[in-house]
Amino acid sequence: MFILRLQTNKMKKHNFNSGPSILPQEVLEQAAKAVLDFNGTGLSLLEIGHRTPWFVDVLEEAKSLVKELMQLDDNYDVLFLHGGATTQFMQVPMNLLDSGETAAYCDNGVWGSKAIKEASLFGNVNVVASSKDKKYTYLEKDFIVPADSKYLHLTSNNTVEGTQWHSFPRTNVPIVADMSSDIFSREMDFKEFAAIYAGAQKNMGAAGVNLLVIRKDILGKVQRKLPAIMDYRNHIEAGSLLNTPPVFAIYVALLTLRWIKKEGGLKEMERRANEKSSLLYSTIDSLLLFNCPIVKEDRSKMNAVFFIEDEALQNKFLDECKAHGMIGVKGYRTVGGIRVSMYNALPLESVQAFCDLATSFNNAHIHQLEQMSA
Repeated sequence: MFILRLQTNKMKKHNFNSGPSILPQEVLEQAAKAVLDFNGTGLSLLEIGHRTPWFVDVLEEAKSLVKELMQLDDNYDVLFLHGGATTQFMQVPMNLLDSGETAAYCDNGVWGSKAIKEASLFGNVNVVASSKDKKYTYLEKDFIVPADSKYLHLTSNNTVEGTQWHSFPRTNVPIVADMSSDIFSREMDFKEFAAIYAGAQKNMGAAGVNLLVIRKDILGKVQRKLPAIMDYRNHIEAGSLLNTPPVFAIYVALLTLRWIKKEGGLKEMERRANEKSSLLYSTIDSLLLFNCPIVKEDRSKMNAVFFIEDEALQNKFLDECKAHGMIGVKGYRTVGGIRVSMYNALPLESVQAFCDLATSFNNAHIHQLEQMSA
């Protein structure tokens, strides 16, 4: 029994977790080393003061890399904040939407719905697009954003439902995007957005920090009094050091940003995302046992969501995944099914291993589907 346990622990793991999720191996090794001795200081990264030159250098390099990868100018500022993306559901409208004013929102899934609920506490919300009618299996694109909207909010990639915006609405209204699950995964014109926020724990690092990229000219227009810690302008003035920041999470973000740049930047991340997602979807579409209900043009390249109609068979497949070292493939609790998350650090070989298992499982059990159809 003891020997079997050792063998199981040594099994190759394929990490498909939706977040916190896989990180590059070299990032893990560098972060682990820094916990014991940060840059030869003789101190742990967890012990250094956040206002020391040691950490200020980390913070400034991380900000600089964000701007470099996104090709943004000084009209934008970069903040690393507490609270994850969920806090931004509230903090965005608090800073941008006055009472009596209206913001436009897209409802394309769990996180968009949560953002709508929070925004309604601060002003009026106009849901200009929703795919709730078909269980969020597509993105509504034929909609109008009223010109008097303070901003348009959307979720660029819907982690739970498996949809993704592959091009964005054209509007003169400032666009605010929750990019938590596809940040730094593709090239785009980031200047199309007035604000971008993203929890780090998917493509950018460890849980515990939220990235905010904001165009400074949209701030300072609400009349309400803001708590000091919630006012973006205070964080900008303090250089993300208004209060003690999540030092470790920011350092892991820096290491991950360095890795993205070293590997070829967003162009290379996008190429890999295309390769992995094309392999996964073409395989699933070719297997009769599996069904992906997401409209093809809206399928996410980060989170593929699909199902086996027979629940007992689906559970058996999930058990097979676990037995083969495939972690995190069970769908979100409110959706169910199977979910394969393919973030930047996930190697192609893991997607290939999943496809091989799905194919062999399909071939071994397709007779059950044929019997049900007979």
